[in-house]
Amino acid sequence: MSNGNGVTATLSDVAGSVKEKAAEIGGAVANTASATVAKAKKAAGKAASKAKKVVAKKTAPAKKAVKKAVAKAKKKLAAASASAKKEVAVLKKKVAGKKAPARKAAKKATKKVAKKAVAKKAPAKKAARKAVKKVAKKAPAKKAAKKAVKKAGKRTTMRSSSGTKLYAVRAADGTFKDIQTYKRAHAADLRKKKTKSDK
Repeated sequence: MSNGNGVTATLSDVAGSVKEKAAEIGGAVANTASATVAKAKKAAGKAASKAKKVVAKKTAPAKKAVKKAVAKAKKKLAAASASAKKEVAVLKKKVAGKKAPARKAAKKATKKVAKKAVAKKAPAKKAARKAVKKVAKKAPAKKAAKKAVKKAGKRTTMRSSSGTKLYAVRAADGTFKDIQTYKRAHAADLRKKKTKSDK
């Protein structure tokens, strides 16, 4: 029995030492793992900064090249637009130059047509004037006859000594041809108007 107790004691001592060793190894492993992680982080940080620097160095010329290309393209576009504007101005001048003679020709043609029309109208106007002059020569005789008729048939109003209104018709020589009361003459006039409107 004593042997059994000794064996168990030895086994327990061995187990305790194994535990201790395992704990020591675990701690060491943990320490080395955390150290390696820290080292890995540092290395990754350094690699990232290096990569950034490399990318920045490589992209800087590309950025410059892009800026230059954009500037060149803008210059080319500006030059192209300026030349296009010049061409448009030249073409407008040419078109305006072509339109001007056409307008002048149209004006000349209208003037010619107007002159011809006036020339054609002139003889007709002259003939009309001659006819008017002929009629005008005949007109004084007609006017005199009309005046005599008017004078002969013209009525003048006057009042009698009693104050009644009268119509007096004069003859061509100016003497009184007929004297009537206004009432009677007016009634006769109305009858004449009715008979004319009935016809």
